[in-house]
Amino acid sequence: MELLKRTLLKRLINKGIEGKSITAFIRDVTNSISDNKENDIKRLDGKIKSLGWDNFELDEYTFQLVIANLETKTIGRYHRQDYWQILAL
Repeated sequence: MELLKRTLLKRLINKGIEGKSITAFIRDVTNSISDNKENDIKRLDGKIKSLGWDNFELDEYTFQLVIANLETKTIGRYHRQDYWQILAL
């Protein structure tokens, strides 16, 4: 698994996102980024919360990891084995 993908997965898991929800979360963040051209973290966090991610706080580091994964096209569908590999670290 690529380092960027592994780092993002580990970060999301540590922040409380369950493995089965990671793909949906990434999709919602990606859609929120495209709706927010300024990429203001507070606005993005508010948008994510409005989509039902109430227990998650988007921070600058996590945001940058999502952007880096988008730019390198390592974000795709996360599979259960990816989740278990991260938990095993």
